[in-house]
This record gives sequence, C-alpha cells and structure tokens, in this order.
Amino acid sequence: MTTIDKLLVANRGEIALRVMRSAREMGLQTVAVYSEADRDALHVRYADEAVFIGPAPSSQSYLVGEKIIDACRQTGAKYIHPGYGFLSENAAFARLVRDAGLVLVGPSPEAMEIMGNKLSAKAAALTYHIPMVPGTVSAVTDVNEAMEEAVKIGFPILIKAAAGGGGKGMRIVEKAADFEEQMKLAVSEAKSAFNDGSVFMERYVSSPRHIEIQVIGDTYGNIVHLFERECSVQRRHQKVVEEAPSSVLSPEIRQRMGESAVNVARSCGYSSTGTVEFILDENLDFFFLEMNTRLQVEHPVTEMITGVDLVKEQIRIAMGEKLGFTQNELEIRGHAIELRVYAEDPANNFLPDIGTLLSYSVPAGPGVRVDDAFEAGMEIPIYYDPMIAKLITYGKDRPEAIARMRRAIDEYRITGITTTLGFGRFVMEHEAFISGNFDTHFVKKYFDSSAPPAAQNRDEAMIAAILAASLLADQAQSSIAPQVSGVSNWKRNRKIS
Repeated sequence: MTTIDKLLVANRGEIALRVMRSAREMGLQTVAVYSEADRDALHVRYADEAVFIGPAPSSQSYLVGEKIIDACRQTGAKYIHPGYGFLSENAAFARLVRDAGLVLVGPSPEAMEIMGNKLSAKAAALTYHIPMVPGTVSAVTDVNEAMEEAVKIGFPILIKAAAGGGGKGMRIVEKAADFEEQMKLAVSEAKSAFNDGSVFMERYVSSPRHIEIQVIGDTYGNIVHLFERECSVQRRHQKVVEEAPSSVLSPEIRQRMGESAVNVARSCGYSSTGTVEFILDENLDFFFLEMNTRLQVEHPVTEMITGVDLVKEQIRIAMGEKLGFTQNELEIRGHAIELRVYAEDPANNFLPDIGTLLSYSVPAGPGVRVDDAFEAGMEIPIYYDPMIAKLITYGKDRPEAIARMRRAIDEYRITGITTTLGFGRFVMEHEAFISGNFDTHFVKKYFDSSAPPAAQNRDEAMIAAILAASLLADQAQSSIAPQVSGVSNWKRNRKIS
C-alpha cells in the first residue's frame, strides 16, 4: 500500500477543514493554501503547513491551477484534494495535476469532461438506457429549428445551458409566443457564465422533486451507491435543505435509482466519489439530470446514515486501494437533515450579507454535527460563497431528526449579520415539509419574504448593535454594523477593494 505523506487541500473554509480532519485521522500531514482574505482563516491555522497563493479574488488565487501545483512543489505534497467548487470539476486542472506527476483525489479528467457537459453526459447515460426527460439529444442553435423541436416536445419546456448548472442559462417557456426571446436570453446567459452558448431543451416537469444518489467507485471497476438524498428545498435553483433518505421513495424505486446511478458512473469509467442527480415527477417516475464529479456540499447526511467517511474513501481510492465494502454491506440507518447556514437575508430575496460575526456559538448535544470554519470576531468575506456552516442533525427516524434540527437552530447563536437560520426554522415547522409533501417550488409556494422568520429577532439585532458600538467604535460604522435597514451589508460593502 502506498503511503501518502502530504495532502494539499486546494480549497478554503469548512470543506478544507473537513477534509483535513479526516486526513489527520489517517495519519497524513496536510497543506493549506490561502488568499489574502484568508490569512487568519481556521483552515490555515489547522493545517501542518500553509502556502500563500495570491490576492483575495478567487480568479487570482483559488482558481489558478499553476499556483496550486507550485504549492505542492514547495511543500512536497503529492496528493491534491479539491473539495467542491473552485477547481473541483475542472478537467483542465485535473490534467495539469496528472501531467505534473501529482494525484488528484477525484475522478479522471476524461470522466469530468464527459459528465461536465450535460449533452455528453446524457449521451453516455443513454448507453445504459437511463430514463431521460423527453427533449433534444444535441445542442440547439437555430431559433426556427429549435421552435419546431419545442412544439414536438410540447410546452411548457425548459431551455438549459449544456455546459453548466446552478440555474444559469435556464429558462422556462410556457408558450410558443415567448420562445424566441427566452432562447436568446438563455444562450446569452450561458455564454456569459460558461463561455459556451450551447443549450438544449426538455419537457418541463411542473412539480419535480430533486433526488440525488451518492456513488463511489475505485480504479478496479467496483462501483456502489450509498442511497439517496432529497434536495428539493431550494432557492435560485440552489439547495438550502437536504436530507437522507427521501421521505417518498419506496424500496423498489430506491433500488432502481441506485442501479441507474451506478450505471451512469460506469458509463464514463468513474472512480472516486460522485453524485448522480435525478428529478422525480408527481408519478414518482425518475429522470436523469446530471452527474457532479466531486464531493457534494451535502455529503454529511449520507455519512450519517451509512457510517461511511466519504473523504477517507476518496483518499484511499487515490492511494490505489479497492473499495472496502460491497453494495450488500451498505444499509440505511436512521435519518439525517442538513441546513446550509448562509450569510443571507431571506427577507431580501436571500441577498448575501457580509460583515463581522460579533458573536458566534454553535449548537451541540446528541445527533448534532456542525461543519464550519468561523469564530466570533471573524469577517464574512465578500469574495466567496456566503455559506457560514452546514448544520446537520441525525435521529433514529425523520421526526427525531427534524426535532433535533429545530433544537439546534434555536441553540445556534450568530449576531452581526443576517443568516438563513430563521428560514431553516420556518422549513422545519411547515406542514408541507413535515408531511414530506413538497417539491422544488417550496420557497415559491410557501415562503413570504415580506414576513421574515424570527430566528434573528429584534433582541438579537439590538445586542449586535450594542456590541458593534462598544467593541468596534473605532472602525467605520458603515462597514461593521449589523443590518438595521432595508439595505444589506452586501450592497453597502461590495465596493471594498
């Protein structure tokens, strides 16, 4: 068995810390990289070594592959864990790592390329007869030809960017009269976001649930799935609440989805962890959506119900080991829920909110896990994703997991910025979520942003204001004060250099 002396984590924040903790348990030394904005970050302090890689903007630091490779050369690190985001699904970076004689803790660049484009991903999946939403099998460019295809598919249709996700380059078209304008907008947005204007079309599923299957494979052709995650509570096509298992899947559907996910992974010769995403319609029929060739943000809920440390498995596979378990040895035990705690204002269309964490105290107790990388007094940087933490609860069943999440939200103490904790409490108390009768339109259907949740109440806001005045009086009030008007800190501070 090959021994890894040093593992460099090419990321920041909570995921960098989370990877380093598993690596340390395996007896590995860790190397952090950091930008100017992250000089005092917890992942930098935790690592055995740390290398400065540039200015705060990610385009000048975390997204520069050559700087990551150079950091490996400086420290002697041979293995690179990319986390998620940044370079984690960048095939060119994966190839750069391989050409430098290093090892990426992740899939091959060839697998990334196939699954990184939705059209090539669908083509690969079709070789295993994976169910697909009716739509085009290739990119559409000519508006008139696209209109003909749209009529064949039937309105409403969904126009989607082939090269990306996160809701960018996506347009729902209800009727033919709106088609030309919406297609041009989708192409323009796709070009801007992904430098690729390719789009395709598929039938719009009006009440979808977002179900994803965790898969993992080694370099010997062994691939298994670790069951599903329900990710239907979203805002701006991005997940906010995830749980495992789903409350609506029967054992039969779960088995068929799991087998389909394994075949999708097999279609591109996949190794390492990955996630195959499906949509589930109102008839509980499922259709392939895409594959994410990396560790997912929501991976902790899968770890909680299976007992498998997915990061350790990734590292072992990168070491050349075979999977340590078979499909028959995996089983679902209990229920887990994750809330992404963002520095966002739910009452202001979830607009990011930056500033200083005047107080910060995490919940604890039975069945509670917090993956974070902040402490009181730290700043929420303007340059990166505004996620503060992932709050995960586990119970013997779904009601206990929900009850623990409510308790954990109440125990979480954050002042100085607005967060999504109150929104999480709203979800946990809503009948649609409690009953399991919800879909990806949960926020649109049930959440009224004009009546904000109460997790960050007036008393907390007042405490934050007092603390700001007494502890930070010598700083410019405009850059530190908690939000006290309709203008968010994000808008107020976004011109900071």
